Amino acid sequence: MQADRLSQFPLRCGRVHEVYGPASVAFAAIAGAKGAVLWIGQAWQGAQLNPIGFETFLDPAQLLLARTQNQTDSLAIAEEALKDGALPFVVIETTRTLDLREGRRLQLAAKAGGTTGLCLIPEGMGSNAAETRWHAAPVFDPARDDSTLMRWEIIKNKAGTIGAWNVRWERETRRVHVVSPAGERPGFTRTPD
Repeated sequence: MQADRLSQFPLRCGRVHEVYGPASVAFAAIAGAKGAVLWIGQAWQGAQLNPIGFETFLDPAQLLLARTQNQTDSLAIAEEALKDGALPFVVIETTRTLDLREGRRLQLAAKAGGTTGLCLIPEGMGSNAAETRWHAAPVFDPARDDSTLMRWEIIKNKAGTIGAWNVRWERETRRVHVVSPAGERPGFTRTPD
């Protein structure tokens, strides 16, 4: 399903959303690009974030990293940060499915603080309490030297419809643009197989 505009983005404030897929970290960085971001992950995970790597999407000085011992601690910090409302965007890296109680607590905290929450989830481990669930994947475009081209698909939406968009991040304007799928752009000629 292709749309002229990405109607579900930016993510709805005061709610917690989910994203999975190989471009989920880029999705989260773009979603939080307008202000300060608290990014909560578990210390035992091998891959650690480098704030300088987010420079394309947001100011690294606006990224606050928190490392916890386990998911229970991550959820406790996320709940307090969402409820406090001091930071506009909170990212929680999860390693297991949130039960309904955990998901509902995060939703209530986000509503109380007017903060947007985003859970980076493993595929197939979404919570029933999530407002929206997205799949984000990179797209190869042979006609462009653009490493920010992605396909975002909203597969769960409590407040509207679902859809899929090819998007490109524009660094200069710090905005997401919906683009035609590769091979369907004006001026693009496909080479014969």
